[in-house]
Amino acid sequence: MLKIFVSGCVFFPGLFFTFKHIFKTRFKNWKDADGALVSERMVSAIHAIMASTAGVLIVASCSDIMTDRHWLATDFVWFGAPYMAYDIYAMYQVHYLKEKDKGHAEYKGHSIHTVTKFLCKDFLFVLHHVALLTIFMPVSLFLRRGLGDFFIGCFFITELSTPFLSAGGVLIQMGLQDSTLHKINGLMLLLTFFLCRILLFPFMYWVYGRNYNVAFYKVALHLPLHCNLGNLCILAPQLYWFTLLCRKARRLFLQQHKKRDGQSPKTS
Repeated sequence: MLKIFVSGCVFFPGLFFTFKHIFKTRFKNWKDADGALVSERMVSAIHAIMASTAGVLIVASCSDIMTDRHWLATDFVWFGAPYMAYDIYAMYQVHYLKEKDKGHAEYKGHSIHTVTKFLCKDFLFVLHHVALLTIFMPVSLFLRRGLGDFFIGCFFITELSTPFLSAGGVLIQMGLQDSTLHKINGLMLLLTFFLCRILLFPFMYWVYGRNYNVAFYKVALHLPLHCNLGNLCILAPQLYWFTLLCRKARRLFLQQHKKRDGQSPKTS
C-alpha cells in the first residue's frame, strides 16, 4: 500500500509541473497563471477519469452491495488520496499567480496573508478536499470492516462530471467560450453533475432497499444515523454547486440571446 500511496504522491504533482513546463514552452503569450490554471484543470480531469473508471468497474463487479470486494476500492483510495492534498496546493498556486499578474503588491511573495486570502476565496473547495482526506479516506480504508465496496465505487463515480468542468476552463482559456463545443460541454457538465453527484444518492438508497427488500422511503430508517448524516454532508455542497452551475448557464444563455438580438450583454 505504501508503494501505491507514494506513486500517487509523485504522479499528480509530476503531471502538474510537466504540463506547466509544456504550456510555458508552447504558449509564449500565456502568463504564468494561465499555464498553472490549465495544468491544474488537466490533472483534475485525468484524476476524475481514473476515479470514475475505477468506480464503474467496482460497481459492475459487485453483485452483493455489502459483501462483494474489489481491489480498486482500496488501492485507488491509497493512490488518489495524495491528489486531494496536491490539488489544494495547485489551486493556491493558481490563485497566487492570478493575483500576482494583476500587480497586487501583497503578492510579491508567499505569506500568511496570501494563504488566508486563498482560503477565504475557495473555502468550500478546500473544506471538501480536507474532508475527503480526514473522513472519507480513514472510513473507506480502516473503519468499514471490508464492507460496502459497491458504495465506494458509487462515490468514485461522482467524479464523472469533473472532466467537463475542467474542459470548460480550458476552452475559456483558449478563447472558445462562444463556441458550439463550449455549449455542448456545458450541457454535458450539467447532465453528468446532476446524474452522478445528486441522483446518485437516491440511487444508492434505492439499491440498498432493493437488496434488503425495504421500501425506498424506509431505507433511511434502516441505516445508522452517521451514514445518513455523512451522505447529507456530501450531498449538501453538491446541491449548492449545481445551483451555481445552473445560474451560470442561465446567465450565459441570456448573454448569447442578447448578442443575437444585437445588444451588448451585461457585465457579470
